[in-house]
Amino acid sequence: MGGYSARYHAASLAAVFLALAIGILIGIGFGDDVVSGTTEQLEESLQGDVQEARQQADDLESELGREREFGEAVYPALVGDELSGERVAVIALGGLPGGVAKDVDDALEPAGASITQVAVVRVPPDVGALAGDLEGTRHARARRSPEAIEALGRSVGRQLVLGGGVIRRVRAQLLSRFSGRLAGTDDVVIVRDAPDELDERDAEATARLEDGILEGIRSTRLPAVGAEQTDTEESSVELFDSHDIPSVDNLDLIAGRVAMVSVLLGADGNFGIKDTADELLPDLLRPPAGAGGPVGAGRP
Repeated sequence: MGGYSARYHAASLAAVFLALAIGILIGIGFGDDVVSGTTEQLEESLQGDVQEARQQADDLESELGREREFGEAVYPALVGDELSGERVAVIALGGLPGGVAKDVDDALEPAGASITQVAVVRVPPDVGALAGDLEGTRHARARRSPEAIEALGRSVGRQLVLGGGVIRRVRAQLLSRFSGRLAGTDDVVIVRDAPDELDERDAEATARLEDGILEGIRSTRLPAVGAEQTDTEESSVELFDSHDIPSVDNLDLIAGRVAMVSVLLGADGNFGIKDTADELLPDLLRPPAGAGGPVGAGRP
């Protein structure tokens, strides 16, 4: 009896292991089929999603193209001759990228304005050389005093717009590019190309000079606007705002061009699409009843 029980127990264990082995083999085969089928379905689904996303992107690009075309077509009607005959100075701090220069021109030309001066201020400034050019004047102290650098900047800012003896003496040293004339300006467009990382001394001198120039421009009381593109890496809106100079942060868009013309007509604020913007367009875009133009009622 004991032998039978032992043989029965051994046979039972063998049957169990055999069943387990068969189950594992069946499971592996079945699992491979399931995984393979699931993978194929997933690939097909992803391919479908990618194709759909591409189609949506193409549709959106086509729609944006039509919107841009429409905007370009209606822009002259929105701003036509609002700045007729106005002479505009473009003053750039650090540099004037070609794309920005084109955007400024594209905004002004349909409005009837023309760029009569382009001045690009070199940064960081060579303070010693500037002070040397101004030897015998109060600005010669700029080599020793940050406050004197800012005072020099104020004189430069005013005279870039109105003309004067200081800017004539330092023009070759201060400006990396200049064309036009230093007088007879009606409006000012300010562009800033933020400098690369500077050492502490150059950074302070640059900041002081830029602050002074912006204060000097503002002190002329001529219409002025700070302008940049939507993809400008380091925005200067807060700097412009700190000197009470209105700004436009999307000059590469039709809305930005309309806003810039509106600012030169008297609108105040920071306009565009970035977090620093107050709103997309000035209220001046919506003229009071009886106003003649679509952008605004003209200069006050």
